[in-house]
Amino acid sequence: MKNIILFGAGRSTTALIHYLLDHAEELNINLRIVDQDKALIEEKIGGHPRGEALVLDIFKEKERKALIESAEAVISMLPARFHQIIAEDCLAYSKSLFTASYLSPELKALNKAAQEKGILFLNEIGLDPGIDHMSAKKIIDEIHEKGGKFTSFKSFCGGLIADKYDTNPWNYKFTWNPRNVILAGQGVAQFLEHGKYKYTPYSSLYTRTESMEILDYGHFEAYANRDSLSYRTPYEIEYIPTIFRGTLRKPEYCKFWNAFVKLGMTDDTYAMTDIEGMTYREFTNSFLPYSSEKLEDKFKAFTELEDLSRFEWLGLFSDEKITLTKGSPAQVLQSILVPKWKLEEADKDLIVMQHHFEYEIDGRSYFHKSSFGLEGKDAQMTGMAMTVGYPLAIAVKMYLTGKITRTGVHIPVHKNIYEPILEELEKMNIKFIEEINEVSELAY
Repeated sequence: MKNIILFGAGRSTTALIHYLLDHAEELNINLRIVDQDKALIEEKIGGHPRGEALVLDIFKEKERKALIESAEAVISMLPARFHQIIAEDCLAYSKSLFTASYLSPELKALNKAAQEKGILFLNEIGLDPGIDHMSAKKIIDEIHEKGGKFTSFKSFCGGLIADKYDTNPWNYKFTWNPRNVILAGQGVAQFLEHGKYKYTPYSSLYTRTESMEILDYGHFEAYANRDSLSYRTPYEIEYIPTIFRGTLRKPEYCKFWNAFVKLGMTDDTYAMTDIEGMTYREFTNSFLPYSSEKLEDKFKAFTELEDLSRFEWLGLFSDEKITLTKGSPAQVLQSILVPKWKLEEADKDLIVMQHHFEYEIDGRSYFHKSSFGLEGKDAQMTGMAMTVGYPLAIAVKMYLTGKITRTGVHIPVHKNIYEPILEELEKMNIKFIEEINEVSELAY
């Protein structure tokens, strides 16, 4: 029997675990899941005889290496900063590694060594990144095969709350790691527009948005992802004059989230002093100038927002006490938001994605819109868990059955990887709707 090691049993692993256990007999595998929370693992395994719950401190080198040495393949669903530790052990013991995280420069640098070992490190095989790459590259390859040339490519994705369960004024609930939501967009967003390099600093990110409608799911707005430029080469569109990748939110979310950015509440670079016993009101006031003016009036003046209802609903002007004894502004803000934006047991989340392709074939111009949406089943089997977990699980299955034979460090932009995965995802109702229109002149 082959051992598959999964590091991490967090929110996005439910569908991954269920899929691999459902196929365990056919693949002749034993799924060994490592996490600090044994009860959480056991809940996800549900008593399945092919699942095993292990508690391990990944910094205990001897135990970690022994576990990886015993594996046929390794999956890391740990925070991205820990992938390198796992990858180096996989390299040492010639084990293939699968992750849903963005490919880091450090991991990419292992490409030659992985090729020499005859192993595969497949990254960005989740939702975004993952399904976005595969679905986009499928269209790109098809257009190239017809002799077409792209003039613009834009891609948008968001993990939100389904309308029926949207019960708060922010139109948002946490369907994935809250910390990642708090820190989203930090740095500088880079993209191309009409052949010109464009840079959007974090301080302006949420003030520059693009609006769109997606299928029957309504209206959304998008802000720029940090790096759109690096995908020109793997997508084989180095020549393209416009490329943009964005994150989707409900209308006006960005306008009000920008208040936190402007105030400095999303800063994670320093620890605040003496926050034990601090009230939400005092926390809010600590980012505003000292004056005898009423806090709410100072807040309005500084943020240039008249409507404070969303912030009042969060309790930012209340005398409720902060639960942390230490932390950065971002950590304090997270502690305030988590109970308010909690995904309730009966809630269903919503995943939406849309690609915009503009291209020319034989002197004619086309606009191609490719869209999908998926609602989760409940707070455990979320749309996020399904769209992150299923592509990853299918890729592992393909590797174990010899359908993926590549070696080295990759993302899923190769036809023999993306085509069978997309075909299986369609059977799970993760399917894109295509709309193609010929246009006399592409509008920019």
